[in-house]
Amino acid sequence: MLWFMVLGILCIILYYKTIKPLSYWKNNGVVYKQSYPIVGSFGAVVFQRQPLFYYIKETYQQFSKERYYGIYQFNKAGLFIRDLELIKRIAIKDFDHFTDHMGFAPSEFDMMFRKNLFNLQGQGWRGMRATLSPSFTSNFTNYFKRQTGDTLELEMKDVFTRFTNDAIATTAFGIKCNSLQNRNDEFYLMAKDATNITGLKFFKFLLYNLFPGVSRFLKLRVTPVSVNNFFQQIIKDTIWQREKEGLFRPDMIHLLMEARKEVDSTEETHLPETSFAAVQESRMIQSHKRHNLDLSEEDIASQALLFIFGGFETSSSLLTFTAYELAVNPKIQERLQKEIDDTLNYCNGKLTYEVLHKMKYMDMLISETLRKWPPCFQNDRVCVKDYLVEPVNPWENKLLIKKGMIVLFPVVGIHHDPQYFPNPEEFNPDRFSDENKHNIKPISYFPFGVGPRNCIASRFALMEVKVLIFYLLSKFDIVKTKKTPIPIIIAKGTINFVAEGGFWLGLKQRLATSNY
Repeated sequence: MLWFMVLGILCIILYYKTIKPLSYWKNNGVVYKQSYPIVGSFGAVVFQRQPLFYYIKETYQQFSKERYYGIYQFNKAGLFIRDLELIKRIAIKDFDHFTDHMGFAPSEFDMMFRKNLFNLQGQGWRGMRATLSPSFTSNFTNYFKRQTGDTLELEMKDVFTRFTNDAIATTAFGIKCNSLQNRNDEFYLMAKDATNITGLKFFKFLLYNLFPGVSRFLKLRVTPVSVNNFFQQIIKDTIWQREKEGLFRPDMIHLLMEARKEVDSTEETHLPETSFAAVQESRMIQSHKRHNLDLSEEDIASQALLFIFGGFETSSSLLTFTAYELAVNPKIQERLQKEIDDTLNYCNGKLTYEVLHKMKYMDMLISETLRKWPPCFQNDRVCVKDYLVEPVNPWENKLLIKKGMIVLFPVVGIHHDPQYFPNPEEFNPDRFSDENKHNIKPISYFPFGVGPRNCIASRFALMEVKVLIFYLLSKFDIVKTKKTPIPIIIAKGTINFVAEGGFWLGLKQRLATSNY
């Protein structure tokens, strides 16, 4: 009898946790993606039948007549927003209702996912851009020049991941790495372990989203303890040495050490806009006054780890897809190389950030890569106080977005919508030319997010990518090989942006076309 009672109680709990929530959108008169108990609307992704990139894109197309549509993230109701005006209202105009991002790991146990405390701006940006010097990037290209053979075949995701690793090690941690030469560099291996969300880590993410209470009770960690300890020890040792010897480096550790003293976030930087894709700094953030931040060494370590998580994977993905599109579109590559050669001659072989800023075709090409292959497939916000959406279409009712509900912006769907970008599968940098970019509808292009919670490191990422592409194409042609995947097939079973079988491309040394 007792076992029947226990079974009955478990069935009731299971019903209220996994089945009853799936009637939410039906009861509220909102169209929604077909859903199933436990996995919600994302069964194809959870069971590794479809990559998240394609899932978001196809779901967006499925509800082409709607301003929004419901989904279930496991047992939680969520809302995808298709309408650009509604996205603008939620992300910008009525931001006070949607100030938070969705959490996806128990931050109290996982240092990687603690709240970001520092907004990189002001004088800090000047220091960071000085750290990623052209000499750092040219050393990267010289490594390949020393290799033998007519065409060097490489798995480009691995190559670019190692570059972004070394760049982050320098700019965030103030240490030097050369993971191209040292294939088993400890910093690289730890950073890769921290950002590679596959296998058991993938299912830990799923478990946290489905049963956050259980995950907290079990003290679930997505990032291994050894990884957290490794980076935290680097931070402690670096801070101790700098404070003892009065050392200075213009990197993130220095910025955060200074933030413990005092921060002036209202400083004017007068930096030129670097890209069409770069986000504008929010006035809401810029208006903050001078303040002190109570940052522990663990807090500083967590911010540096967030820098790894945000930049290690996304920057390498952007570089990889840029290289791929250049290889399969040789005429576009030739046009960019012409601009690079002209720029080298103009600046006497010494690239400056002001000169890089003037390279229009470079910016057009990177902007188009971010449109076609946005590393962030979707943006999210969490409603922090109830929000009413008035009906516009005759079949809509008033919709109350309740506190705690997740709203999502389908970036890849909007970027591939032909009403905003004709022939969206075509790689066409001229969409972003001076003659055409005014045709791009506001809010239809947001690879780094939109509103005050956009990506604070977009300018750094764009600078990093442009400088590397500049030096790489000044010395090499990027070419297809027999192993190059045409077309690309995005890998399943990971939140990382990778291709099935890898991104295999060739580097072929160019004949001298400039004086440098």
